[in-house]
Amino acid sequence: MSKNKKLSQSEIDGVQYRRAKLWQIILVAFNALVGMSVYSLIGMASYSASIGYGISTAVVGVILTCTRIFDGFTDPILAFIYDKVDTKFGRLRILLIGGFVIEALALLAMFDFCSSKGLGIVAFTLLYVIYVIGYTITNMTAQTLPAIMSNDPKQRPTIGVWQTALNYMVPMILSIVLNMVLLPKFGGTYNQEFLSAAVKLIVLIAAVGIALVCIGISEYDKPEYYHGIKKEEPLKMKDMVAVLRGNKPLQAYIAAAASDKIAQQTAAQAVITTMLCGILIGNMGMATMLSVVSMLPSIVFAIFGARYAGKHGSKNAIVTWTKVSMVIAVVMLVFFIVIDPSTIANFGITMILYVVFTLALNGAKMCVTTANASFMADIIDYELDRSGRYVPAVVTGTYSFIDKLISSVSALIATGAVALIGYTSTMPQPGEPATTPIFVVTMAVYFGLPLVGWIITLIAMKTCKLDKAEMVEVQKRIVAKKEELKKNA
Repeated sequence: MSKNKKLSQSEIDGVQYRRAKLWQIILVAFNALVGMSVYSLIGMASYSASIGYGISTAVVGVILTCTRIFDGFTDPILAFIYDKVDTKFGRLRILLIGGFVIEALALLAMFDFCSSKGLGIVAFTLLYVIYVIGYTITNMTAQTLPAIMSNDPKQRPTIGVWQTALNYMVPMILSIVLNMVLLPKFGGTYNQEFLSAAVKLIVLIAAVGIALVCIGISEYDKPEYYHGIKKEEPLKMKDMVAVLRGNKPLQAYIAAAASDKIAQQTAAQAVITTMLCGILIGNMGMATMLSVVSMLPSIVFAIFGARYAGKHGSKNAIVTWTKVSMVIAVVMLVFFIVIDPSTIANFGITMILYVVFTLALNGAKMCVTTANASFMADIIDYELDRSGRYVPAVVTGTYSFIDKLISSVSALIATGAVALIGYTSTMPQPGEPATTPIFVVTMAVYFGLPLVGWIITLIAMKTCKLDKAEMVEVQKRIVAKKEELKKNA
């Protein structure tokens, strides 16, 4: 056994598990500085297209949808690249750094260097495509890290907690910086000067994140951690089809996670948050601060959710916290219907209730996200047991491919929704009058879509058999197969 492997013996099931050190888990979780900072920036892509390249609202939606579909097709391609990369510096760090450099250069060009230069639709689309390629390389590689670092069912939810906490905290902090610090400095509206400053800040933050992740994963960036049980053979397209066809838990996860993702990404579009915070509530900075205040305590929920997942299994945790999320979302929807949303910006009972409800909803969502992260790692191990091959990039790539095809319409839904209520050539701006159409569209996107996604999640998880007891058996079979391989070597 390698000296750098830190294994612990489970006192419950007798399986010897691979465990990561806490500092490694924390550093790898700082991938949030990369993924979520870029996520915060790319949510303003519609503003960049409109302001910097003169593209109309409807056309922006089509472009973002098409590039999202393209993004899905890059995932299977990366799975094959991932399998072939093998250098003296490892596999994971090379892919992480290479992907980041590509997406960083594309974002700087899209939001700053080439913006407001009269280049038009072709330039914007090309830069967005280049960004998608870099993002795919970095993001899909990062998705494989939790499964490589640990297979301990108790530790995996802990990895998910750190990832979830930072995935929520980073965009929260950035929303304060972008909306309450940078935006007022540039007149309080989205303009070219603001977008240029925002992209430079985001790229700097993401660069720090990539460096931290590479340090955290360095011990595991070795072939011994990403080889399978049987003899490795070059991957083929049919392998990805076989994974999708034969891995039943992956099918359930795709249905559940993709439906949630499309709702999350649509609600996170800048045009939707502008209508909610800047128009209905009427104070972009105050609404942003309230969201942050309500989010920070909800990280405690994630810790509790991880304990719940470690005790009851990832699948059970997903089902439980999805039901809780649905109840709270319905309560919040009724709350917005019966009050005047603009009163939330004034200190009083409606502000307090808004913070409490948002805290509860964010906490439940955090628990679902934490369980989802550990469940994906379980699915990767299930595939190792099922096929004998350790192909984390194929599993995550298969999921991402279908997920992105489904969720590719998120930008189109958001821009299409605002176009229906009159925003055909411009975008909603903070401080505009609140109208009934704006209220209806905002509520439908912000609460209605998530409720539909959660219903699909419950249906999908009902068909999934990969609970805690089955995962114990999966790990036992993997250990037995590896021991048999050693005897026959």
